[in-house]
Amino acid sequence: MILDQILQAKRKDLEELKRRFPVQRLRAAVEHAKPEDVRSFKKAVSGSHGIHLICEIKKASPSQGVLIEDFQPLRIAGIYEAGGAAAISVLTEPHFFKGRPSYLRTVRQVTRIPILRKDFILESYQLYETALLHADAFLLIASILTAEELDRLIQLGKDLGMDALVEIHSDEDLDKAVAAGAEIIGINNRNLRTLEVDPFMAKKLIPRIPKGIPVIIESGISRYEEIMEYKSIGINAFLVGTSLMKSADIAEKLASLSGRDQKWVRE
Repeated sequence: MILDQILQAKRKDLEELKRRFPVQRLRAAVEHAKPEDVRSFKKAVSGSHGIHLICEIKKASPSQGVLIEDFQPLRIAGIYEAGGAAAISVLTEPHFFKGRPSYLRTVRQVTRIPILRKDFILESYQLYETALLHADAFLLIASILTAEELDRLIQLGKDLGMDALVEIHSDEDLDKAVAAGAEIIGINNRNLRTLEVDPFMAKKLIPRIPKGIPVIIESGISRYEEIMEYKSIGINAFLVGTSLMKSADIAEKLASLSGRDQKWVRE
């Protein structure tokens, strides 16, 4: 399965990283590199009015291969912010998504909205790395972590000044996320093991999520009408990547998803 391949590659990368830059040095570096400006991811996606789009920067995906040939992360980030994005998600996994952790720091330097690190986070080392690169939030995938691991990583993230977005895809994932104290839950309509998208997954899980926890819908969002359907049942935040990356005009697609008619001016 592709998920197993991704996790195997991730563990191998981590061992090499820890060999070259031990966790003790990483922790010390984090202490001296805290960003001056605080950007709350949770606040950005929590409002009960409007549409909160978390727009994703990614060059490729395992399900569709390369999504965008002319991949310019800084230019894309600028389009997202100008287009009204609530936050920016940055894919940092290098082998299957063609990302780089360094994109987090560079994207932050040219934007003012919160930055989410989207990767396959398995241990605390990655959170120290994420903090060092000045991300404001990070993704935790419930299906690849135990409840105890989730709890520990959520708490460490708080200590480091970052929000955790806990991603679920099943009832079991949801129970695990709630037990671990998740404060933001993302429902991924895509099954990471089969890569199939089930648009009914989110609608099944939404009623079971405790009130007061912000919910973000992930995967399978490509039209404004889909967003409006979720809004009718009280969901206001959406993580959108593939449909934006594959668009011939990213700004125009973002305006369409936001329900705006105006065209964004680009140089």
